[in-house]
Amino acid sequence: MSQIKTPLELYKHLPKTNCGDCGISTCLAFAAAVIKEEKPLAGCPHIDRGEVSGLAGRIARQVNIEGIREEQLKTLREKIAAIDIGSRAELLGGKNNGGTITVKCLGKDFEVDGQGQVASQCHTHAWFALPLLDYILHSEGRNITGRWVPFRELEQGKTWAPLFEQRCEKPLKLIADASGDLFEDLVTMFSGTSSFNDFNSDISVVLYPLPRVPVLICYWKPEEDIGSKLHVFFDDTAEKNLHIESLFTLGTGLVRMFEKIMDRHSEREIQSL
Repeated sequence: MSQIKTPLELYKHLPKTNCGDCGISTCLAFAAAVIKEEKPLAGCPHIDRGEVSGLAGRIARQVNIEGIREEQLKTLREKIAAIDIGSRAELLGGKNNGGTITVKCLGKDFEVDGQGQVASQCHTHAWFALPLLDYILHSEGRNITGRWVPFRELEQGKTWAPLFEQRCEKPLKLIADASGDLFEDLVTMFSGTSSFNDFNSDISVVLYPLPRVPVLICYWKPEEDIGSKLHVFFDDTAEKNLHIESLFTLGTGLVRMFEKIMDRHSEREIQSL
């Protein structure tokens, strides 16, 4: 039988009740913890004991998550090599350079060749290359409507929403809580634009990780007895231009990038004392 390599593959075998009896709030988050070897599969009391050993034996050991990503990249690159990427440039909001295409991501130019190799002045992480190649392959080229929806209201978003909140929205809120000014500086670095919307947030910025996949980040500062809040919204066409798993990867990738920049910012402050 095939190996189980991703949280979503394992989730299909779980009860999907989100009962929290395993100590984690949702079944998808529990699946992610098992894949990362942070929790044993037997930690779910509702899986038939006879099935635990069989399922556990199929779970691929995730000791090298970068290796897993490279395998995924290899698959996407093989698919890229089988198409004429230049013919998709206009649909994607990119530029055909004859043999390569340029896609502007977070205000920076990313060049992709016919073999799926990604080049940029920025350091290209797998978390970004994966959604970019997925975008090139599968985007329908839908125009942005400007109708913002939370992750959970996307067609396939409900299943992923609790994990998205844990891995994306909560860490971003911590960054904003720690330094609101830094948060605004970070989005400015990546061609973020201030946005007026119906959510009445204190900070509201639109980022473009991909030309037809904008992200709206809204932050509400704490007031008296009310704590701060942060929510991430997507255009309601998002899933027409990118698969839900890649949207999740984009969100968590932004968190990693912001955290690294914040760490460097903090180091400079300490050195200046």
